[in-house]
Amino acid sequence: MLVKRVYPASKRNQSNNLDKFLNDFFGDIERSVLRPVGTSMFNTRPAVNISETDDSFEIELAAPGLTKKDIKVDVDGDLLKISASKTTEKKEGEEKKFNLREFNFSTFERTFTLPESVDNQSISAKFKDGILNLTLAKKEEAKPIPARTIKIS
Repeated sequence: MLVKRVYPASKRNQSNNLDKFLNDFFGDIERSVLRPVGTSMFNTRPAVNISETDDSFEIELAAPGLTKKDIKVDVDGDLLKISASKTTEKKEGEEKKFNLREFNFSTFERTFTLPESVDNQSISAKFKDGILNLTLAKKEEAKPIPARTIKIS
Protein backbone atom coordinates (compact mmCIF):
# COMPACT_ATOMS: atom_id res chain seq x y z
CA MET A 1 0.00 0.00 0.00
CA LEU A 2 1.40 3.37 -1.00
CA VAL A 3 1.15 5.97 1.72
CA LYS A 4 1.46 9.62 0.81
CA ARG A 5 2.91 11.79 3.55
CA VAL A 6 1.31 15.15 4.01
CA TYR A 7 3.50 17.79 5.59
CA PRO A 8 2.19 20.96 7.18
CA ALA A 9 2.49 24.00 4.93
CA SER A 10 5.10 25.50 7.25
CA LYS A 11 7.51 22.59 6.69
CA ARG A 12 6.75 22.17 3.01
CA ASN A 13 7.36 25.82 2.16
CA GLN A 14 10.14 26.56 4.65
CA SER A 15 12.87 27.10 2.05
CA ASN A 16 10.52 29.03 -0.25
CA ASN A 17 9.51 31.25 2.67
CA LEU A 18 13.15 31.99 3.49
CA ASP A 19 13.88 32.94 -0.14
CA LYS A 20 10.79 35.15 -0.24
CA PHE A 21 11.73 36.77 3.09
CA LEU A 22 15.26 37.57 1.95
CA ASN A 23 14.08 38.98 -1.37
CA ASP A 24 11.35 41.03 0.33
CA PHE A 25 13.68 42.19 3.10
CA PHE A 26 16.68 43.10 0.96
CA GLY A 27 14.72 43.77 -2.23
CA ASP A 28 17.32 42.24 -4.55
CA ILE A 29 16.92 44.24 -7.73
CA GLU A 30 18.32 42.51 -10.76
CA ARG A 31 19.45 44.78 -13.53
CA SER A 32 20.21 43.27 -16.90
CA VAL A 33 23.74 43.78 -18.12
CA LEU A 34 24.35 43.66 -21.86
CA ARG A 35 27.11 41.22 -22.64
CA PRO A 36 29.81 42.49 -24.96
CA VAL A 37 30.50 40.29 -27.97
CA GLY A 38 32.88 37.45 -27.14
CA THR A 39 31.95 36.96 -23.50
CA SER A 40 30.68 33.74 -22.04
CA MET A 41 26.99 33.05 -22.15
CA PHE A 42 27.17 31.48 -18.69
CA ASN A 43 25.46 33.22 -15.80
CA THR A 44 27.76 35.94 -14.50
CA ARG A 45 25.67 36.68 -11.41
CA PRO A 46 27.88 35.91 -8.39
CA ALA A 47 26.61 33.80 -5.51
CA VAL A 48 25.77 35.70 -2.33
CA ASN A 49 25.33 34.64 1.31
CA ILE A 50 23.47 36.99 3.67
CA SER A 51 23.47 36.53 7.43
CA GLU A 52 22.42 38.64 10.40
CA THR A 53 23.83 39.21 13.87
CA ASP A 54 22.52 41.44 16.65
CA ASP A 55 24.81 44.27 15.47
CA SER A 56 24.97 43.88 11.69
CA PHE A 57 24.12 42.16 8.45
CA GLU A 58 26.93 40.28 6.71
CA ILE A 59 27.09 39.80 2.95
CA GLU A 60 29.57 37.38 1.37
CA LEU A 61 29.90 37.56 -2.41
CA ALA A 62 31.90 34.96 -4.35
CA ALA A 63 34.23 36.66 -6.83
CA PRO A 64 36.88 34.12 -7.86
CA GLY A 65 39.50 35.35 -10.29
CA LEU A 66 38.89 39.00 -9.42
CA THR A 67 40.97 41.40 -7.36
CA LYS A 68 39.73 44.19 -5.12
CA LYS A 69 40.67 46.66 -7.89
CA ASP A 70 38.11 44.98 -10.17
CA ILE A 71 35.23 45.43 -7.69
CA LYS A 72 33.26 48.57 -6.92
CA VAL A 73 30.81 49.02 -4.02
CA ASP A 74 28.49 52.05 -3.97
CA VAL A 75 25.79 53.21 -1.57
CA ASP A 76 23.19 55.66 -2.82
CA GLY A 77 20.44 56.31 -0.31
CA ASP A 78 18.98 52.91 0.50
CA LEU A 79 20.60 51.10 -2.44
CA LEU A 80 23.80 49.05 -2.16
CA LYS A 81 25.35 48.28 -5.55
CA ILE A 82 28.18 45.81 -6.03
CA SER A 83 29.69 45.68 -9.50
CA ALA A 84 32.81 44.34 -11.17
CA SER A 85 34.45 44.49 -14.52
CA LYS A 86 37.48 42.58 -15.70
CA THR A 87 38.64 41.92 -19.22
CA THR A 88 41.16 39.44 -20.49
CA GLU A 89 43.90 41.56 -21.99
CA LYS A 90 46.63 40.44 -24.31
CA LYS A 91 50.07 41.38 -23.15
CA GLU A 92 52.21 43.19 -25.65
CA GLY A 93 54.12 40.73 -27.82
CA GLU A 94 52.22 37.72 -26.47
CA GLU A 95 50.82 35.38 -29.09
CA LYS A 96 49.40 32.35 -27.30
CA LYS A 97 47.63 29.66 -29.22
CA PHE A 98 44.99 28.06 -27.02
CA ASN A 99 43.74 24.51 -27.53
CA LEU A 100 40.99 25.19 -24.99
CA ARG A 101 40.10 28.51 -23.40
CA GLU A 102 37.53 28.57 -20.61
CA PHE A 103 38.81 31.52 -18.56
CA ASN A 104 36.64 34.42 -19.55
CA PHE A 105 35.90 37.47 -17.45
CA SER A 106 32.84 39.61 -17.82
CA THR A 107 30.93 42.18 -15.82
CA PHE A 108 28.29 41.82 -13.14
CA GLU A 109 26.14 44.03 -11.01
CA ARG A 110 24.08 43.17 -7.92
CA THR A 111 21.89 45.76 -6.25
CA PHE A 112 20.21 45.44 -2.86
CA THR A 113 17.68 47.68 -1.16
CA LEU A 114 18.93 48.24 2.38
CA PRO A 115 16.52 47.90 5.29
CA GLU A 116 15.88 51.02 7.38
CA SER A 117 17.77 49.43 10.28
CA VAL A 118 21.14 49.70 8.43
CA ASP A 119 23.45 52.63 9.18
CA ASN A 120 24.49 53.63 5.63
CA GLN A 121 27.57 55.46 6.97
CA SER A 122 28.91 52.34 8.72
CA ILE A 123 29.30 49.86 5.88
CA SER A 124 32.71 48.24 5.51
CA ALA A 125 34.17 45.86 2.92
CA LYS A 126 37.08 43.41 2.84
CA PHE A 127 38.27 41.21 -0.02
CA LYS A 128 40.25 38.04 0.62
CA ASP A 129 40.68 34.75 -1.26
CA GLY A 130 38.05 35.58 -3.89
CA ILE A 131 35.36 36.47 -1.35
CA LEU A 132 34.04 40.01 -0.84
CA ASN A 133 32.82 40.45 2.75
CA LEU A 134 30.56 43.40 3.52
CA THR A 135 29.51 44.34 7.04
CA LEU A 136 26.40 46.51 7.24
CA ALA A 137 26.19 47.88 10.79
CA LYS A 138 22.74 48.34 12.28
CA LYS A 139 21.58 51.63 13.74
CA GLU A 140 21.69 51.74 17.54
CA GLU A 141 17.90 51.84 17.81
CA ALA A 142 17.65 48.65 15.73
CA LYS A 143 19.93 46.63 18.00
CA PRO A 144 18.28 44.43 20.62
CA ILE A 145 18.27 45.78 24.14
CA PRO A 146 19.85 43.23 26.50
CA ALA A 147 17.87 41.97 29.44
CA ARG A 148 18.75 43.48 32.78
CA THR A 149 17.76 43.03 36.37
CA ILE A 150 16.24 45.96 38.25
CA LYS A 151 17.51 46.28 41.78
CA ILE A 152 14.73 46.77 44.29
CA SER A 153 15.48 49.34 46.95
